[in-house]
Amino acid sequence: MKALRLRRHALLIALLAALPQAGAQDHPDHDDPTELDRVQVKASPFASSAEELTRPVDVLAGPRLDEAKAASLGETVSRLPGVQSSYFGPGVGRPVIRGLEGARVQVLSDGLSSGDVSTVSVDHAVSIEPFLADQIEVLKGPATLLYGSGAIGGAVNVVEGRIHEQPTDKPLQGRAELRAGTVNDERTGMMRLDGTTASGHLAFHVDALHRETGDYEIPGFAENHAAHEGEEEEEGEEELGAFGVLPNSTLRTDAAAFGLSWVGDRGFIGASQSLYNTRYGIPGHAHGVEDEHDAEADPEAGLDEEGHGEEAVRIVLDQRRTEVRGGLDEAGVFESARVKLARTVYTHTEFEGEEVGTVFDNDTVEGRLELLHRAFVGWDGAFGLQWSDRDFLAIGEEAFVPGSESRDTGVFWIGRRDFGAIAAELGARHDRNRIDVDAAEAIGPSRRFDTTSVSAAARWNINPGLHLSLGLDRAQRSPTAEELYSNGFHVATGSIELGSPDLDVETANRAELGLHWHRGPLKFAASVFHVRYDDFVYLAETGIDEEAPVRLWSQTDARFDGAEAQLDWMFAENDSGAWAARVFGDVVRGRLDGRGSREVVVNVPLEGEVEQFTAQLALEGNLPRIAPARLGGELRWERGPWRASLGAVRYARQDDVAEFETETPGYTLVDAHFAWHHDTAGGTAWELFLDGRNLLDEEARVHTSVLKDLAPLPGRGFAFGVRVFF
Repeated sequence: MKALRLRRHALLIALLAALPQAGAQDHPDHDDPTELDRVQVKASPFASSAEELTRPVDVLAGPRLDEAKAASLGETVSRLPGVQSSYFGPGVGRPVIRGLEGARVQVLSDGLSSGDVSTVSVDHAVSIEPFLADQIEVLKGPATLLYGSGAIGGAVNVVEGRIHEQPTDKPLQGRAELRAGTVNDERTGMMRLDGTTASGHLAFHVDALHRETGDYEIPGFAENHAAHEGEEEEEGEEELGAFGVLPNSTLRTDAAAFGLSWVGDRGFIGASQSLYNTRYGIPGHAHGVEDEHDAEADPEAGLDEEGHGEEAVRIVLDQRRTEVRGGLDEAGVFESARVKLARTVYTHTEFEGEEVGTVFDNDTVEGRLELLHRAFVGWDGAFGLQWSDRDFLAIGEEAFVPGSESRDTGVFWIGRRDFGAIAAELGARHDRNRIDVDAAEAIGPSRRFDTTSVSAAARWNINPGLHLSLGLDRAQRSPTAEELYSNGFHVATGSIELGSPDLDVETANRAELGLHWHRGPLKFAASVFHVRYDDFVYLAETGIDEEAPVRLWSQTDARFDGAEAQLDWMFAENDSGAWAARVFGDVVRGRLDGRGSREVVVNVPLEGEVEQFTAQLALEGNLPRIAPARLGGELRWERGPWRASLGAVRYARQDDVAEFETETPGYTLVDAHFAWHHDTAGGTAWELFLDGRNLLDEEARVHTSVLKDLAPLPGRGFAFGVRVFF
């Protein structure tokens, strides 16, 4: 195994050594960070930058993306205002946008869904590799107009550019990177090649990545001691679990893709094939199980003295994806037409020791058509049609969700028009969703839902440096198969989850006010928002504990209130270099908005039989796992080939917790980045980099994580390596 690993790294080193001979160019991704607002947002049918859109959008690209890249998509975007990440070990991190996650945040690969099952369970990874992205776009607030009910809380679009719509700037261009990390013995290598034949009509793309890490280091004990305060007997150090290293936190990822397209004067057509394979451990309790209840609720029951258990849970995820895309400009009455088709075959296998526990299969076909029309009564706009077929199957003793087939079809229109200093945007979408469930396994019948979303937004350009924006939305989401039909023990959450097959459509009514101001070296942006949900779907605590806590998917009204702001200041540019500062902050509060409680009858499956209980469900109070408030700052410096940054983010104590939920103490994460960039005479650019994370070696527990009391974030670590652009 070690010899094979060395051969892989030797091959990547050889590739890096050969690249300068390839005939190169300056890497286009490495524009000045101040130009980031003018990067075109691919998630919108309009060719607009983030600053020109009336809706709140953040874009990561260039050096900022290089510094932010992490093993998970959630961690990569987690330093943007209003965006944090879930956490289930280093292999799993899904974006949390303004307190919303899971089935309310759509993850996209170049405008189409990722095709994974990361919304089914918190321990399922997103099948997109951030290291291979050209740019990452975060759409805040409802994105249902463009991407359906799964984007009622926002969307994250990862632009990978595997099918070219235009010839590349040079016959051959690309980038490659080798990196190593200290906190987890990381070894990562990636490469990307793009080119166009001499005719200028045939464009191609190739990318590949390999990553391996070991168990990562932590500042103290794996288990949160504060969670045991008030217990009758104080635990001895020998019972407090792993110290210094988090067992079963290894990760290995392999990804590759090939794309080919024909590009003409008026359009393009192309196809790509990609694979994504990752294997990761699920960290959990790091000490022996004390009783039968813990043995069933603990995914790492049976750990030995060193914290390495024979029954430790590991996951193997494999995804194969085929895409076809085409576009035509000047298409009759339309300015342009774009069509996208993707077939994704996904398998997710959970191993308990050497035994296969549960297998999840997901086969998805998705299509999307966008028609950009010419101005009609003053409105530029786009019509769209989106459809998807999803066949889902779970096999195994812990398959808590039955197999199902989901069919979704949506039609939309979005338009924009300028009224002098005011830019307006309107849109509407209607979706029909059907879930056909295996009748032999389901606790209820198949369901069909119709959802309608409408939106209006305006931006008032008071002067060239100041504008105000207002957004109003009414967005709807249909329940997922997991919310309707769950009926069994869910290892990831250590609970028995029960669906409610009579759940109705949830409706979100949002109002947001934003401000953007820039003058000379200063730029300031801020927004406040209020979202009121009717029939919000949530996982309610029943207070029943039979072998494990029993939780029931239920509905009541809810509201989310929050604010976010960011200030950028280029405060000096002289012989010492260019100096810039950034300060940002965000806060969100999520609460159930009903009154009192209601009594429900709960049917709990226990040892092959169903027992009936009566429970009182709270209809008011805090929602669980809401991201804490943050305040962050960063100092950046650049002089000639050198650039560096030092930043810190303070995560506040989260004590606005739901019933049965533990509080999370505050913590501060300090990061630093350093790079030396060298352009050769032939046009190739080399970059040596050193990144430091959690430099204070703080014990940090992510409040949005189910594992917050069992698995802290990694301790102090450094990553270093070399990048080449050509």
